[in-house]
Amino acid sequence: MVPLILVLLLALILFGAGFALKALWWIAAIVLVLWLLGFVARPRGGSARWYRW
Repeated sequence: MVPLILVLLLALILFGAGFALKALWWIAAIVLVLWLLGFVARPRGGSARWYRW
């Protein structure tokens, strides 16, 4: 019984990690697109930056 619970727990952890990693990839892709849009749409002239940091 204990090995079965351990296997199910391991499967649950791996499924959760896989889902989290997939979500992080989507978030990274969205941030990249927003950064590229900001880079293209930055104000003309000089060294004006569209971000604050």
